[in-house]
Amino acid sequence: MSDSPSQQPGRPTGIARELAQLLERYSGPLVLYARQLCSDPEDAVQIAFVKLAQQQPSPRDRAAWLYRVVRNEALMQSRGERRRRDREQVFAETRALWFESDSSASLDGEAAAEALQRLSQSQREIVVARIWGGLAFREIAQLLAISQSSAHREYQQAIETLQKELNEPCPNSTNPQT
Repeated sequence: MSDSPSQQPGRPTGIARELAQLLERYSGPLVLYARQLCSDPEDAVQIAFVKLAQQQPSPRDRAAWLYRVVRNEALMQSRGERRRRDREQVFAETRALWFESDSSASLDGEAAAEALQRLSQSQREIVVARIWGGLAFREIAQLLAISQSSAHREYQQAIETLQKELNEPCPNSTNPQT
């Protein structure tokens, strides 16, 4: 008996052949079955076959076992997608509300949020970190891996853009030392 490098110790070569036959016989129907339960049925089927290859000892009724594992994987995937969609929806709803409405305030919160959205990503991060986060330009520079002078320059440009768009003076100091 020769030891081939592709053969695992203690695993008969017939297992690989059997897995290939099961894959050929059941992969299509399993994908069709999983498609009704999740958006990526091929992943659920692949996971089931990987788990089957790892089973010690191999299940008696492999077809039923595969269907059960595919169903469980597809349902877990579907729940994960639903949770992710719910989190993204909550985030989208709260992201739109950057400012609370205050009828006595001179700044229109909705217009300010829209103006912030039109800034570049880095400028938006700098403005939010500086104004609402209270970070110093030194801290912002570390956060974004840029120089302190770049952080200050980007902040000034963003504030000028916001002032023009909102027709409002900005009360915050732009002292680069803080």
